[in-house]
Amino acid sequence: MKAVEIEKPGGPEVLKVCDRPVPTPGDGEVLIKVAAAGVNRPDCVQRLGLYPPPPGASDIPGLEVAGVVEALGASVQGIAIGDAVCALVPGGGYAQYVTAPRETVLPVPKGFSMVDAAALPETYFTVWSNVFDRAGLKAGEKFLVHGGSSGIGSTAIQLAKAFGATVFTTAGSADKVAFCKSLGADFAINYREQQFEDVVQAETGGQGVNVILDMVGGAYLNRNISCMALEGRHVSIAFLTGPTAEVTMMPVMLKRLVLTGSTLRPRDNGFKGAIAGNLRDNVWPLLEAGTVRPVIDTVLPLADAAAAHTLMESSRHMGKIILTVD
Repeated sequence: MKAVEIEKPGGPEVLKVCDRPVPTPGDGEVLIKVAAAGVNRPDCVQRLGLYPPPPGASDIPGLEVAGVVEALGASVQGIAIGDAVCALVPGGGYAQYVTAPRETVLPVPKGFSMVDAAALPETYFTVWSNVFDRAGLKAGEKFLVHGGSSGIGSTAIQLAKAFGATVFTTAGSADKVAFCKSLGADFAINYREQQFEDVVQAETGGQGVNVILDMVGGAYLNRNISCMALEGRHVSIAFLTGPTAEVTMMPVMLKRLVLTGSTLRPRDNGFKGAIAGNLRDNVWPLLEAGTVRPVIDTVLPLADAAAAHTLMESSRHMGKIILTVD
């Protein structure tokens, strides 16, 4: 099969098309003939040599795919050869074939193309796990997500709004602000022109937001804390401006805040399977009804993976970047 491998740690140019053996599904695994694969920022971090795949996972990048079931490993139930599926995978998505744990395989939502379906697993698993399971966002609460025009951000805006939250988000241009509002954000803040914490405080009457999903890290942490409500929950899932911050603990104590974070890729299949079940029950009906939707910025062929990574790292995109696989 054709695949894209990381020749050595470095820039996008180290992504090279190669020939690899078609993987064989093990016990509890599904072999998927890939039609489309999502591109995510962790792929770029892996390419730089800073995010190695977990033990036993493919060294080929790619964490989400859509395609058709080609073969079944032992003990796999509830799925058949020929089924149209999308899946969260621990690696190997930039290829013509990939194996996926049965627990993380979901049906392609009715009416969805393979490109649309490939945009679902990584962002929807991540947002559900962190915003709803870990942070416990509830209807009527106020939610802030940074980077609202990203794949994660565009998903978080829509899901939080669909489940009854008031949504704040940040973005870096007027076009991105308008994009976030088109997805349902109640307040979209251009962080180049306004201090987001001032806007949050003004629009909430000084009460602050209940949940923050943060991908920025660094100096944003104290700024986030300053605009959190009593009993607020702050979830870190990335740190684009750096992993360290000096935290002022007094407001954390006075407001009884929870500061937490997570990574999804190394978690076990049972954990990911529980998320898949929640998505199937709670989110797939919303997708099929058109209440929420993946937003696709750019579609490129697999051989142009380097261009996809260049676009990802430029932050010019709004929504998801997808590779199509022949």
